[in-house]
Amino acid sequence: MERKNAWLTYSPEQLEAVEALSASYKAFLDHGKTERECVRLAVSMAKDAGYRSLREAIREGKPLKPGDKLYDTQMQKALLLFHIGEKPLEEGMNIVGAHIDSPRIDIKQNPLYENSELAYADTHYYGGIKKYQWVARPLALHGVVVRKDGTAVNVVIGEDENDPVVGISDLLIHLSQEQMTKKASEVITGEGLDIILAGQPLQGEEKDAVKATLVKLLKEKYGIEEEDFLSAELEAVPAEKARDFGLDRSMILGYGHDDRVCAYAEVQAMLSLPAVPEYTACCILTDKEEIGSVGATGMQAKFFENAVCEMLHLCGGKAGLGLRRALANSRMLSCDVSAGFDPMFAEAFEKKNAAMLGRGVCYNKFTGSRGKSGSNDANAEFLGRVRACMDDAQVNWQTAELGRVDLGGGGTIAYICALYGMEVVDSGVAVLNMHAPQEIISKADLYEAVRAYTAFLKTMGARKDEL
Repeated sequence: MERKNAWLTYSPEQLEAVEALSASYKAFLDHGKTERECVRLAVSMAKDAGYRSLREAIREGKPLKPGDKLYDTQMQKALLLFHIGEKPLEEGMNIVGAHIDSPRIDIKQNPLYENSELAYADTHYYGGIKKYQWVARPLALHGVVVRKDGTAVNVVIGEDENDPVVGISDLLIHLSQEQMTKKASEVITGEGLDIILAGQPLQGEEKDAVKATLVKLLKEKYGIEEEDFLSAELEAVPAEKARDFGLDRSMILGYGHDDRVCAYAEVQAMLSLPAVPEYTACCILTDKEEIGSVGATGMQAKFFENAVCEMLHLCGGKAGLGLRRALANSRMLSCDVSAGFDPMFAEAFEKKNAAMLGRGVCYNKFTGSRGKSGSNDANAEFLGRVRACMDDAQVNWQTAELGRVDLGGGGTIAYICALYGMEVVDSGVAVLNMHAPQEIISKADLYEAVRAYTAFLKTMGARKDEL
């Protein structure tokens, strides 16, 4: 059941569409390196397409009608888009959901110190990373610093070509005989990921003069006091821009494909829907997936459920039983990336059940690890309907598993949404170098993801009556 490479199926017009979509996606990656930035970009795209705030609609108290388009944010780090359909909400929604957080290096709340006339920021890494991949490379600082008076300073340092960059040093090869004998997981430790920020002492200072230079610079240029780090969210991310990969330009190299490639495809699919879809369409962009979907902005929080309850009320439905019916009757693609088959590490995969770059969007019936632990494991009836939906829309698609059975695994938000009783399956884009500072995808797979999510939102119907 080997699938055809998607590139072989494209007309000249489709090839142009692939390139246009890829160009806009690269710009999204470059300007959306944090959750907050992704939410701002997606909200701007939604507003341009006629979406309005759900919270404004709640304040107005006017009934919602088919065709209405609404957005709702959660603490500026998660986003919901709704496009009201003809069918009552109680008959369920067609949902696509992705996460917008990516592995990174976070700055601690009390970070600044000086050691041997270098000023550093103490850090804590976020998500699953190979720590040695983050040293000896340019990093940019993104995030927000909130002062005691409530004013916020948005920070982006290292992206403009005239900006300085920061980074983490590594031991020179000439002195690394002992380092090179360590296991890869021990070559660089978590405590060794502190970031160099400055190296020039401040005239007249006798103690920690380099740190004094840094504190002075932060105050004068950014209006940030050292104590303001206590209420800051600052992330160190790769400073490189997304760019074409491969001499044929068929791929994209960039930071954050996991899972912003699926998030971007979802938003594009939502914006391409007809004026009034049959079923209400919903797009979820959530935070904290890389650390267990926890916290107020993660999928385990109730912001999605609360928003649906508010919409149901504005649509004239019953907020109690009606909410349960709306969620249980919904259908969802949990849009998260999958491991692309890498022939350089073929022993980590079972090839005929692995995702190949360029063969289209991939479906993982289950994720989890080893004995499917922590997996949603989608039901066969739903998969049959998804297959028909994809084939009817002539989408290039494939099935996938995340590596060899006893080797590892991973998780998504699918199992969390399945707790409502809705039908859910994982659907995403194959990635090489997943969780590395620079990941690789095929432009064809991005294009097919948009086509797949559009077809699902437009045409996926309710489940058949059960025995």
